[in-house]
Amino acid sequence: MSAAPPAWGVQYTLSLPSEDAARAAAAELSGMGHRLTAVRVHDHFRFVPSSFWYGKPSMDPELEGWWQVFSLAVYSGYERMALEPFFRSERIRVAGVARAHAGFQQGCSEGHAATLEGVFPRDGLVHEQAGADVALPSPLPEDPARPPAGPPWKCSEVGEPAAVVQAVVAVAERTYGSAEDAPDAVGWLLDEEFAFGEPYGSTGEFLSDLADAVAHQGTCTDTTVEAVPFLMELICDDSVAPGSRLVLLGDLLRLAASGPTAEVSLADRITALGGACEESAAEYLTRRAIGSELPRLLSRWENESDAVRFALAALTALCGTRDQRALSGLAALPTPTGSSRADVVSLVAALLSDDREDLVPALDGLASWSPRIAEKAASPNVDPQTLGLAILPDLVLEDVASGIAAERDLP
Repeated sequence: MSAAPPAWGVQYTLSLPSEDAARAAAAELSGMGHRLTAVRVHDHFRFVPSSFWYGKPSMDPELEGWWQVFSLAVYSGYERMALEPFFRSERIRVAGVARAHAGFQQGCSEGHAATLEGVFPRDGLVHEQAGADVALPSPLPEDPARPPAGPPWKCSEVGEPAAVVQAVVAVAERTYGSAEDAPDAVGWLLDEEFAFGEPYGSTGEFLSDLADAVAHQGTCTDTTVEAVPFLMELICDDSVAPGSRLVLLGDLLRLAASGPTAEVSLADRITALGGACEESAAEYLTRRAIGSELPRLLSRWENESDAVRFALAALTALCGTRDQRALSGLAALPTPTGSSRADVVSLVAALLSDDREDLVPALDGLASWSPRIAEKAASPNVDPQTLGLAILPDLVLEDVASGIAAERDLP
């Protein structure tokens, strides 16, 4: 008989505006079966002389004077992956507790329960239930069935690494001449050390390095804004392999959605702090730079593959451009009724036409089979249009990934 899987622990962190609110939230979590629950003033260890953080400035000054709840929940009897659908419902439930007390869920961490319990700081401990486990439903919930995908896109070769590198460098040379005249995100392509460096083992590895140079870890900066025209040159250059152009178009999708993505992830926090979310200057300027170059991409619509047209329509929606060609072109894409692609196309069409009445059912359709989207949509503080923009890149790239003949981290 195989040994029972080790108990799994999740530590939730909530931020609340007062000690009373924190204690009330902690009592609710304890009532849900959490084993250990502590209440501490925000940045508690800044005030403990023996702590490394003592006297240091706050890493999150917006929360000065707020309180935090740290709560450890233990789940036993199942392997971690079997618990994932239930964990999603638990994250939604705990976030609801935070909102009910005018706060927000700040995050959570996971690990073996014995390890998490052993390192749990007991400063401010208000509830302890030794050996307590959260009651699990029987049977455990399962993820909903995903609709069938649309028909495969025609395969788009990304090209051999050396050939793609050579094509990209040629575009950089034609555009900027030398590294001194190129933006920081492009200059390394024209540097002698790069030219005589080790060759890339895969095209995906090179394209990932290029994407990271433009927006490190997906974060838009002034460098990102400067690099947008170069990315457009690559996408419009037929010497770059079609599949690689599609990957680069995917990078633009993610950059254009960086503002809405941040807004969705921070919606509860922003509401709790009484503020309004605004794109950073770099996010706004990046999206505007992409939008200003978009007519150039759309002028090639008739000559592009269906996969590229699909991505172009999504990019048009993300940039807030009203283009009838993109909207009517969606109808010509291979989109069987009842497929996951049909739901994504409905979302793109609603965003392109700025139709709120169609947007909500489109999001509901996607949330019915995508637990990730359902979790994001669970907060009443998330605006439907912002949610649609935030989730669009991953949905489109997941669909077109089947047409890219190379290893590439597309979710």
